Amino acid sequence: MSTDAFEEIVETFEFLDDWEDRYRHVIELGKAMPPMDQALQTPASKVEGCASQVWIVPTVEDGRFDFVGDSDALIVRGLVAVVHALFAGLPVAEVGKVDAAQELGRLGLDEHLSAQRSNGLRAMVARIREHAASAASAA
Repeated sequence: MSTDAFEEIVETFEFLDDWEDRYRHVIELGKAMPPMDQALQTPASKVEGCASQVWIVPTVEDGRFDFVGDSDALIVRGLVAVVHALFAGLPVAEVGKVDAAQELGRLGLDEHLSAQRSNGLRAMVARIREHAASAASAA
């Protein structure tokens, strides 16, 4: 299960042969994200387990999951954008059903990210799942 936005990223990655081009594409995705209000960059929204600073603030509107996020590192900001494409717009109850490791594996990220970046990516997904599960049980 994935969103149309995530499928577009998969298609672009399939078109780009070179990992450096893919890396640049991830950075461009991050640059294209709307900036996160710095007032939201608090200890409560900070994702622990990331080498860089990462903030995620989830929202649920009309039963659909979304979040704003940011990072102080360009590549990680791009990873936030990739994760956003994977989860944003899904019904909140469906977020936990997404096999994020498998979906992200389609991009080959696990083969090209450092161990710290991979850990950070898993921490972002865990934070998103946690918030979505909480929101789904409150609904």
